[in-house]
Amino acid sequence: MDSGLLVLRLVVGLLIAGHGVQKVSHRLGGDGLAGGTEEFRRDGFRGGRLTALAAGGSQIGAGLFLAAGLLTPLAAMAAMGVMTVAGTVKWHKGLWVQNDGYEYPLVLVAASAAVALTGPGRWSLDHLLGQAPWPLWVSVSAIGIGPVSGLLTRTLLNGPAMNGGTTKERTRHAKAAD
Repeated sequence: MDSGLLVLRLVVGLLIAGHGVQKVSHRLGGDGLAGGTEEFRRDGFRGGRLTALAAGGSQIGAGLFLAAGLLTPLAAMAAMGVMTVAGTVKWHKGLWVQNDGYEYPLVLVAASAAVALTGPGRWSLDHLLGQAPWPLWVSVSAIGIGPVSGLLTRTLLNGPAMNGGTTKERTRHAKAAD
């Protein structure tokens, strides 16, 4: 079981961290901070660079902590939050990823919840530091707070989507708004 949890944590955590790296840099196929800012504006978020930095940083931190099995319920909570936001962006396209739907964010939310409930396993920093197992109420709270925080974030940062204009115009607008 510990080896399975290690694989699950590494894959889910590093994928989530990779999403964050793409939001704020040109690594892993990302479009840099300007591209991340424009992506959020296009998807209907306010906040410009700050939103892109907060989202990217949250994804990187949550993903790396989840992969390491460090503060696992809190890392899972943050991962569920950011991936719930991603799911809201794709919600109108339906479930299936072939139509750019929310299937993939949903899988990452469910996997993060499973790790929060199961615990990180023996091959984790939580175990090494004597933090595992976490009390059940902490894990259950994290599973509730994570998605709710994502929905709240989406509600608070909801602005007009920028679907019109050329890519150059949208990028110019995103830079000017910062």
